[in-house]
Amino acid sequence: MKIDVLLGLQWGDEGKGKIVDFLAPKYNMVARFQGGPNAGHTLEFDGIKHVLHQIPSGIFRADIKNVIGNGVVLDPVILKKEIEGLEKYNIDTKANLYISKKAQLILPTHRLLDAAYEKAKGESKIGSTLKGIGPTYSDKIARQGLRVGDLLAGNFRERYEELAEKHRTILGFYNYPLGLAEAEEEFFAAVEFIKQFNIIDSEYLVNDAITSEQSVLAEGAQGSLLDIDFGSYPYVTSSNTMAAGACTGLGVAPGNVGEVFGIFKAYCTRVGSGPFPTELFDETGDKIRKEGNEYGSTTGRSRRCGWLDLPALKYAIMLNGVTQLFMMKADVLNIFEEIKVCTHYKLEDGSVVDTLPFDIDAIKIEPVYKTLKGWHTSLENIQDYAQLPQEVREYVDFLEAELKVPVNIISTGPDRTETIIRGELVTAS
Repeated sequence: MKIDVLLGLQWGDEGKGKIVDFLAPKYNMVARFQGGPNAGHTLEFDGIKHVLHQIPSGIFRADIKNVIGNGVVLDPVILKKEIEGLEKYNIDTKANLYISKKAQLILPTHRLLDAAYEKAKGESKIGSTLKGIGPTYSDKIARQGLRVGDLLAGNFRERYEELAEKHRTILGFYNYPLGLAEAEEEFFAAVEFIKQFNIIDSEYLVNDAITSEQSVLAEGAQGSLLDIDFGSYPYVTSSNTMAAGACTGLGVAPGNVGEVFGIFKAYCTRVGSGPFPTELFDETGDKIRKEGNEYGSTTGRSRRCGWLDLPALKYAIMLNGVTQLFMMKADVLNIFEEIKVCTHYKLEDGSVVDTLPFDIDAIKIEPVYKTLKGWHTSLENIQDYAQLPQEVREYVDFLEAELKVPVNIISTGPDRTETIIRGELVTAS
């Protein structure tokens, strides 16, 4: 059986956590394949809102194995807090949470390095979440990082000190204050805590599931437009957020990838710095932010808001090989009588394109919009696609015609019950 991949097609915050939770009963395993605690996957059900940062979003289903894959960078302190936060819901994480030995560890000094690098950039800062993600991936590429499996070695403390000393030298160059004693105490307490859990060679677990005809859902973090190679560089994350990242982040052969679910909001948002062609700086943008509660689940920062960007969406669909689209937060647009969609970019030289320029971060781009009629009514309690206002269905029809991929799920609210399946939703199960 092939694995299905679920990922965001914009700049993150698309609603991946809700959809993983919604789809989870169709799968035997949910596996995170990249990113770290910079992710914030929000799930809402039974009147309770949950935010997961490192634990896969299938954790609330007792019969599902949840895997933190080798492509993830793991902060033991944050993981410990997440696990403890789940205890009141009687979640047996020791039974259904599995951690790859090959996942890289985020050290306290990685977080300090993140802050020092960002401060040194001044006005050119990228808007890092300051969780130590970039420095941890840097150490991974430099072949000097520590991995979860190293926690089980007798000389882990010695290896930690060796790497931390390198970090302290760099921090000294930046004249950045340390104050590590309390952070290190918390770190080593968390290290002992997570040793109780299933620390495994996760690539075998995932591939054994494939060969034994179990269904696997690979869960991405951040968004495609933040990919280290194909995103709006340098305003990107430090991992491969594309479908290809599921192969390297879990140890799965490309031929074993089945459906690719691409999630997008009915509009666009972005946190931090970087290009955003359709960003709205007016009352409309403020209305979207307020209606959509657009504040980062990890950082709490206000999200930048704008209309849907089709050139960017087409780009992400192409690179990921998306087979099905899921549109989130359609209800946020309830308040508008008219809705705009960017279909092309007008560049500085007067040319009009529907592709992403290499220098998107440096050139002036004027979005070319198509205006559609809004539905200007509530979508509450609608469970069937045919019951949606005609204007919603026309919006979906327009997007399908432009994107050439079926839109099979429409989300009309944050709760798992506020989800409409349209057409034929194909999964590995």
